[in-house]
Amino acid sequence: MNRNDRPHILELKIPPGLLVIITGALMWLGSAATSATALVIPGRSLGAAILILTGVIISGLGVASFRRAKTTVNPMKPESASVLVDRGIYRLTRNPMYLGFLVVLLGWAIFLSNLVAFLLLPAFVYYMNSFQIEPEEKALVALFGQSFVAYKTRVRRWL
Repeated sequence: MNRNDRPHILELKIPPGLLVIITGALMWLGSAATSATALVIPGRSLGAAILILTGVIISGLGVASFRRAKTTVNPMKPESASVLVDRGIYRLTRNPMYLGFLVVLLGWAIFLSNLVAFLLLPAFVYYMNSFQIEPEEKALVALFGQSFVAYKTRVRRWL
């Protein structure tokens, strides 16, 4: 068994919604603690609001697609998926809910206007890729086999 086949203690352990809240709180705390890294972003409130709304819509479209297909939305139990959803927003991204979360966090970073907030975005992506998306994809390959492998070749993970 190689390193990539072994489960990691963090895999599928922190619900993605909770991770967004934790990341957002860390962004706020980091920004509050480091005023020297403050940025001037013209129109930050409007830009942040537009991005946050866009992120909510992207995530919502992912949830709606799962509900229409009558499959689980629970990211902690990918093995309980009953259908491979590859229509709607899933033609553009394999992870619209997570992409939406990232766009919300980007909006929050713009609102905070602090370099520290922006630096936490790659950490969020790394965590999601490593401990949420990769385990989900292993489960989906086990469930849907070549259909999921073919889908992965057609549609990018994020965008």
